[in-house]
Amino acid sequence: MAPGGVASRSDLRGGVGWVVFGGVILAASWNMDRFESMGATVYTAPGFVPAIFGLALVLLGALLAWRGWRARRVDESASGETLLNRRVGVTLLLTLLYAAVLVGRMPFWLATALFVAVFTGIYADALPPARRALTAVTAGMLTTLAVVLVFERLFLVRLP
Repeated sequence: MAPGGVASRSDLRGGVGWVVFGGVILAASWNMDRFESMGATVYTAPGFVPAIFGLALVLLGALLAWRGWRARRVDESASGETLLNRRVGVTLLLTLLYAAVLVGRMPFWLATALFVAVFTGIYADALPPARRALTAVTAGMLTTLAVVLVFERLFLVRLP
């Protein structure tokens, strides 16, 4: 959303993008094996949680697109649009590097710690450099600890 709470035309484009992405997630989760032959219910199917996330993305993306469609004026400067696009691009690049390169080629805990630390280091740009580095490393370590403990101890899911 533009500064001052005014929706912009970029909300329309972004919203459509989120609707498409959520739809892809919904389609992929629908095509996952449901293990019905093993007596599994709809709530225990592997695609259930991704489908909920996909549906949430579709609904929220539609809301964002609708707000953008209703926008009559754009209060953002060209640099605001560029910053938004650059941040989205960096986020997508970091996420793809994490999922496609790091995970599976090094221990999961290390890949996750690196990803979170780099991500935090890039986007904690309001902090002084030393505090930014400390915050990034701390966030990486604590996030990794929480993810590993929750998934391996609570959900009994073996991480890659």
